[in-house]
Amino acid sequence: MELSQVVALLTAGDYTISREIIQRGIALLFLIAFASAFNQFPALLGERGLTPAPRFIALTSTRQAPTIFRWKRFAYSDRRLRLVCVAGMVLAASAIIGLPQAGPAWVPIPVFLGMWALYFSIVSIGQRFYGFGWESLLLEAGFLIGFLGSHEVAPTWAMILLLRWFVIRVEFGAGMIKMRGDSSWRDLTAMDYHHQTQPMPNPASRLAHLMPGWWHRSETLGSHIVQLAAPWLLFLPQPIASFAAVAIIITQLALVISGNYAWLNWATILLACSGISDTFFRWIVGGPFPGWGWNSVAAIVTDPTVTEAAGSSAGAGPSQPMPVWWLIIVLVFVAWQAWLNVPALRNLFSPNQLMNASFNRLGLGNAYGAFGSMTETRNEIIIEGWDDERWREYRFKGKPGDVLRRGPVVAPYHLRLDWLMWFAALGDYRQTWFTELLRAIGSGDPQIRRLMGPDPFDGAAPDLIRVRVFTYRYATRAERQAAVAAGEPKPWWVRSDPRVLVRPIDLRQG
Repeated sequence: MELSQVVALLTAGDYTISREIIQRGIALLFLIAFASAFNQFPALLGERGLTPAPRFIALTSTRQAPTIFRWKRFAYSDRRLRLVCVAGMVLAASAIIGLPQAGPAWVPIPVFLGMWALYFSIVSIGQRFYGFGWESLLLEAGFLIGFLGSHEVAPTWAMILLLRWFVIRVEFGAGMIKMRGDSSWRDLTAMDYHHQTQPMPNPASRLAHLMPGWWHRSETLGSHIVQLAAPWLLFLPQPIASFAAVAIIITQLALVISGNYAWLNWATILLACSGISDTFFRWIVGGPFPGWGWNSVAAIVTDPTVTEAAGSSAGAGPSQPMPVWWLIIVLVFVAWQAWLNVPALRNLFSPNQLMNASFNRLGLGNAYGAFGSMTETRNEIIIEGWDDERWREYRFKGKPGDVLRRGPVVAPYHLRLDWLMWFAALGDYRQTWFTELLRAIGSGDPQIRRLMGPDPFDGAAPDLIRVRVFTYRYATRAERQAAVAAGEPKPWWVRSDPRVLVRPIDLRQG
């Protein structure tokens, strides 16, 4: 076999559309992530934040929390944090509009690695507020996808397969965590609770929860089938791999419709596009049905120009053969990544499987997964202030509070404080961040108030502050109809069983 045939065999010229979707989509998620940090990081983790980053940096080592904010000439300040966010948004915007993709093959690499390095510096010092699986998912994706190359070259099979393996780690890992972690996933009752108890419901969550029992059993079973089987089908020939990717994308879109999980679902959707060929995309919009995958391999062996023609016909492919030097760079990079992924492979099949775990300092080759244990009852923490007349409830932008208010759509943006309030109701209120949150609210801190909903005290500090916990559930259709018949507003939630978590205290001087 000639060198040109080897290069052709390793060239995935039928995946140029997928590359465009993945690179531009991940760049868009980085843009949202940097915007979220710009808006929220100073109040939560800044110089006067709830858990200040400068203090965290001083108490940790470079090995524990690598970040550019350890540089003496770039020590952390809120202003420098925002400069990093702006730089990251500029890099992300350039990739969204396709500037690095229009250059030589290697140009996307430093652009995406730049986004990775800047956001890694933020996440490393983000403490509890950045302890979510989608942070490491976005970072790892950003580290990898620059090696898909620019329009000057077609993607390589090595990178396409690496991204498909990434999908297996995300989806199969999540499926195994569920099967091992909670009996409700095994007896198909998990979705009886999920829509009502998930961290931040959206407008469709209540409708999803009120569906009949057979529907919830089907949801749970469908989740198992897709997460445990479909990812492995990505390694089969086309069009099987494309159909498997579509199944994953559909289930992720169902989660987008029924909940707010920041960019977790969108990142998974984008990575799953690595399984969809250009030919399949064209079939979706009315083209011919894609042929069997192995036939194209045989064609390449006999005629290396087949791959080049496929790439060019997609509209974004190269006009000349892939340079050998570029292929060598990509193969060496993928081999390194394969070595870093060995612990994750072991973890997938370990009876003590870890969830959202990292095995190296760079946060590459991670373990992923979510909802290994299902919460069956929803508790909500309600913070209230006193103003000589009555207790007034502080509202948040996303989390449930007012029983008349339906959940908003906020994803892929991430409301970090609202998410941690869900964990606080599960016991996380004992953490420093929650104590500091009460101090900030009680003293009328303007930074924290901007992260919350309408202020019942118009920026003033309350005389007293207290914290109660309620049990929440969705209002049934009958309860909403009864409210209408009585001339009352239709409730979205019904809350009961109030318990005092923090007795009334005056924090204005704290």
